[in-house]
Amino acid sequence: MKQFFRKLPTLMLVASAFWAQPIFAQKLSPQKIKALQKEIIEEVDKRKEFSAQVNDMIFSFAELGFQETETSQYLINLLEKEGFTIQKGISGVPTAWIATWGAGKPVIAIGSDVDCIPKASQKPGVAYHDPIVDGAPGHGEGHNSGQALNITSALVLKKIMEREKLSGTLMLWPGVAEELVGTKAFYIRDGYFKDVDACIFTHVNSNLSVKHGDAGNNGLVSVKFNFEGEAAHAAANPWRGKSALDAVELMNVGWNYKREHLLPTQRSHYVVVNGGDQPNVVPSKASVWYYFRERTYPKIKELYDFGKKIAQGAAMMTDTKVSWEVLGSAWPGHFNKPIAERAFSHIKRVGLPTWSDADQQLAKGIQQELSSPEQKGLRAEIDTVLEVVGSMGGGSDDIADISWSLPTIVLGYPSNIPGLPGHHWANAISMATPIAHKGITAGAKVEALTILDLLNEPKLIESAWDYYKNVQTKDIKYEPLIAPTDKPAIAINANIMEIYRPKLKQYYFDPTKYKTYLEQLGIQYPTVRKVEQKKD
Repeated sequence: MKQFFRKLPTLMLVASAFWAQPIFAQKLSPQKIKALQKEIIEEVDKRKEFSAQVNDMIFSFAELGFQETETSQYLINLLEKEGFTIQKGISGVPTAWIATWGAGKPVIAIGSDVDCIPKASQKPGVAYHDPIVDGAPGHGEGHNSGQALNITSALVLKKIMEREKLSGTLMLWPGVAEELVGTKAFYIRDGYFKDVDACIFTHVNSNLSVKHGDAGNNGLVSVKFNFEGEAAHAAANPWRGKSALDAVELMNVGWNYKREHLLPTQRSHYVVVNGGDQPNVVPSKASVWYYFRERTYPKIKELYDFGKKIAQGAAMMTDTKVSWEVLGSAWPGHFNKPIAERAFSHIKRVGLPTWSDADQQLAKGIQQELSSPEQKGLRAEIDTVLEVVGSMGGGSDDIADISWSLPTIVLGYPSNIPGLPGHHWANAISMATPIAHKGITAGAKVEALTILDLLNEPKLIESAWDYYKNVQTKDIKYEPLIAPTDKPAIAINANIMEIYRPKLKQYYFDPTKYKTYLEQLGIQYPTVRKVEQKKD
């Protein structure tokens, strides 16, 4: 019942819009569409400085998953001023929200992630390791950029929709704690996407890209195993203790032996999040946090079951107790073919940005700094691969849970540098520079053009749902990896941000004084290490 009342404002908005307007009331002529497409491209270009400002502001906040308080409040304030209705704290997550504008069908969800990476603080435009705050989080994946892109495209569409009296509802939302795969499955479970017709998700890339079908990535379940034993004086009476840390170590040894007998598509990794307090006390409590990744739902569940058995065995060997909690989950992604093909037609129309000599110098500088296998700078050609074939697995993203619930695509945009490690300070180097700004602008054009088609063409959405029902989900049905009783792990990263937020705050971007974050930090663009100074 509480969930129902939390969702009531969104449900009322969509319901009232549905009954007030006929579905797909508009049908614009080809000549009108052509004129609007030209207008969209021009309007996005006019908002370049706005897009860059939003991008740089979020970059400066550098907030970890579930702790994106400054980021969320900034975006909420911005959207409220633009006339959007905001529903805060969705799924019980303080930094999660939904912003809606418009009336009637279709309802188009527009999302992007907002969290950053631990210990990835980095000065933008500097092609070697130079943190803004040593040890602090930073946007080492580039999640600061997607909301800038989405809001730009939404505001351009809002202007056109108001003037042309177009039916449709725009629904903006953030992917909170994506690095923890921590929220999107909860959004689906709690019904926030129940009445949505299509979703366009944006994610930073080194190219303009879109894929359909099986995305080639792994799904996962994120699980923390908590062991409990008995404390004792580790020197005077160790025989009276039952070490929870011993259980953690035995579980990890057991899992590492198990790896030999797992499929090569699996990825599994862990960190010890609690190993006890001090050496002279037998640890009564200890915890280890695992990600179990595989290519299909049954295989993910199988890994999870193996993990539980090994944990129980470790508890038996140490005479301790074990419990576990699911902290997040994601299915392997599967994305919509009709919408992806339409988006790709606009990718070809928009094309890649024109990179300056300075942009290329920065890109080649960090590629050389890290001895990257790719040292040709920024992309010069669009990726034409629309479908992944024969993947052996890899990373995960909980946008996949959205994709298994309604027609969804992920639009990649070229704001990052090719050939970098990922989840690394180097991936933050471009993310508050002209490279990021140009990539956002290109992506916003593609997104807005695609959404215009979705607003105007009922057959496109019909085709999208036909693919979803009769191809994608014909033989595979979505089953949540989270239970009805699971809750988002909103306390994660709180202690880290408590330490670093005050240190980062003095570096927050101030657009009233500076045009860009580079200008505020006094960085000469690009700053590249001279070859003779490079350390071995």
